[in-house]
Amino acid sequence: MNCIDELAPRLTLPLVAAPMTGVSGPDLVAAACRNGVIGSFPTHNAGDVRELDAWLTHLDTELADGPAAPVAPNLVVHRTNARLQDDVACIVDHGIELVITSVGSPVPVVEPLHAAGCRVFADVATLAQARKSADAGVDGLVLLAAGAGGQTGAANPFAYVRAVRSFFDGAIVMAGGVSDGASLLAARVLGADLAYMGTSFIATEESLASPGYKQALIDATMDDVRLSDQVGGLPASLLAQWLDERDAGPVASGDFQQDRLVGNQIMWSAGHGVTAVDEVLSVDELVRRVRKQYDEARGNLGSLAVG
Repeated sequence: MNCIDELAPRLTLPLVAAPMTGVSGPDLVAAACRNGVIGSFPTHNAGDVRELDAWLTHLDTELADGPAAPVAPNLVVHRTNARLQDDVACIVDHGIELVITSVGSPVPVVEPLHAAGCRVFADVATLAQARKSADAGVDGLVLLAAGAGGQTGAANPFAYVRAVRSFFDGAIVMAGGVSDGASLLAARVLGADLAYMGTSFIATEESLASPGYKQALIDATMDDVRLSDQVGGLPASLLAQWLDERDAGPVASGDFQQDRLVGNQIMWSAGHGVTAVDEVLSVDELVRRVRKQYDEARGNLGSLAVG
């Protein structure tokens, strides 16, 4: 059974507040989960494993009193992540039910997490990566499509979701360009079970982003988003304003290093959905807005019928 069937009663929207370096912290995650949206954060946003333990303890307390969507820590599984095994142990100790892996094969963590009763979603940027992760036994695939903020893929989301759904019956999460309720519904119509929304959550009161970063998102359109591998070695969607103001030297394409990623937590990433960001909202307000848009889009489907 697709694990989304078990999670659905706890979700108000088929949505994940995407894990974002330097942006996603415990306040943002807690607010998302209280609003019925899966809340994710990269474990490296916590400075070390002791801080990760403190964050997860805080989230346990914050979400203990009522229904909430799952907390989904994001693990960078690249070989340069020296704290990977310690982070996995911490996640297991806290009884986390869902983990998202990034930048590498999920194989090293699937078995220990499954043994602890934790589902594993792997983010993937190509069909080849999707097939390998499916073969590794993951429960879900996060499809990094063109237009996703931060580290991204190049595939058209329409083609990507349909291609993966043809061979994978687990959970599919579409990542790339989802900025409102209508685009979220479109992802569902394509065959995705969930969608990532990242950029809109950066411009919330609860995010760790600086006021200048949030204002830059409000001022930007999709024309201000630039695809570059010159920060982390992997293609990423970043605000041109931030890239133009950088003094650091270039990074060789494909040369991902976990320490470099952690050292660039102030980078201003944004996806193509940035055009929809027009003000700083609370997470409560953002989710209410998306819920209203989603319901309106569902109501409008009938009027689109031809013949």
